[in-house]
Amino acid sequence: MTILDRLKKLVAPAAASQAEMQAVYSAAQFKVVVIDFLDNVESSCGENLARLLSSREGLSLSFFDENFSKNFLNLESRSLFDLIDRGQTIIDRTDADVIIWGYRENDRIRLNFQTQQQYEKENSAYISLLDSLYFPAIFFEHPQQFPQAILNLIYGAVISSLNKTDNISKIQKRYLLKKIISQLSQDNSAKAVTVEYMPYIMNFLGIIYLNYAYDTQDEKDFKITKNLFETAIKHQDLITSPLHLGCIYYHLGQLYDCATQHMGNRPAAYFKGAIEYYRQAQRYLGKYTYPYDYGYISYRLSHLFFSYWRQKEDLQALRDAVFQMREAEKIYTYALFPDFWAVIQGELGQMLGLLGSLTKSEDISELAVTCYRNQQKVITERRNPVTWAQAQENIGEIYYRIGKNNLDRSRLEEALECYHDALYIFENAGNEEKIKNIMTDIARTNQALNMV
Repeated sequence: MTILDRLKKLVAPAAASQAEMQAVYSAAQFKVVVIDFLDNVESSCGENLARLLSSREGLSLSFFDENFSKNFLNLESRSLFDLIDRGQTIIDRTDADVIIWGYRENDRIRLNFQTQQQYEKENSAYISLLDSLYFPAIFFEHPQQFPQAILNLIYGAVISSLNKTDNISKIQKRYLLKKIISQLSQDNSAKAVTVEYMPYIMNFLGIIYLNYAYDTQDEKDFKITKNLFETAIKHQDLITSPLHLGCIYYHLGQLYDCATQHMGNRPAAYFKGAIEYYRQAQRYLGKYTYPYDYGYISYRLSHLFFSYWRQKEDLQALRDAVFQMREAEKIYTYALFPDFWAVIQGELGQMLGLLGSLTKSEDISELAVTCYRNQQKVITERRNPVTWAQAQENIGEIYYRIGKNNLDRSRLEEALECYHDALYIFENAGNEEKIKNIMTDIARTNQALNMV
């Protein structure tokens, strides 16, 4: 049995539709930049990989050989920020969709994949910068002998890393993943890879299939992806660093997380699985060691708890959602991630507003107002008037509730002012539904004022 034989059980993907094909042919190619590998021997490994990948459909390859220190590629927590910052600088300079880092560890080469906004809400790829692929260095030193199955696996990792959000790119990404999965399921050329590489290969096979089938409603796709990650975990004795094990648990959490959103049956089991695997991942990807992954997991956990609260009306789940969002807030700060920070502030405002209402806590409600005001530091009236107006409407709702409950005229007047601010924006936007709702809010607030 070869190392990729598990993919033999996959059904080859159906042929792409005419619409998909049309999109693929008309879409621009994805730009991939291979950075010169950090290698302790004189070699052309990075350049060889760029040349090999250039033959793959949908990719535009270039090789970046500018000389600079790459000691941050050891993936130690103290150098992680340097790695991210240097990668973002190269992405900005080259306009790359994906960059590939290469790092020699004895007789092995480790590959990592970085993209723009990899640690942002807009990230649409189920992959981390910490996810690592290991292969024998000899493959890269002798490209003419490079196994096609391994090259296709790297190709699949590149396509899986893409986080472009436009519809054409999404269609092209899925179309290419279909072909890659089909090719991998029929290729026996990975025989040259020994069992020590099993957990890394199975992890990336899981990543590829998760990126292809993340929104499926088919239990079979869920089981296939789950089996790939679980196989990687079964071989954890071959994993050289705990962070790699953390990445696998992270992806199992993502798989179950996707199932809570797209699978119709057994929703409670999916919620439980997602929470358990995410928390397991955080044991290896800690707040003080790998904070960005920890913070993003916290962000996803918050959404899971919030969705669970909506289903079960379990107040503790809402409290847990707030706690996890606060954890994400500590990582994704205003200074470093202003846009994501603004998203977090808006969602935290919503959760705290609901918690304040349910517990009748004025202090918690005031915290919600502070979060909405924080959101408006980034989402300004000029930059995004509709979102700004929605925040004003939410603040008005909180002040109305406080004012009515406490017969507090000043709070009711503040609510009225917020509602009028929002009304002005919605009138300019021609949003009739919002105008109608705000007019109702203004009327009830005036009525409350007449009773104070």
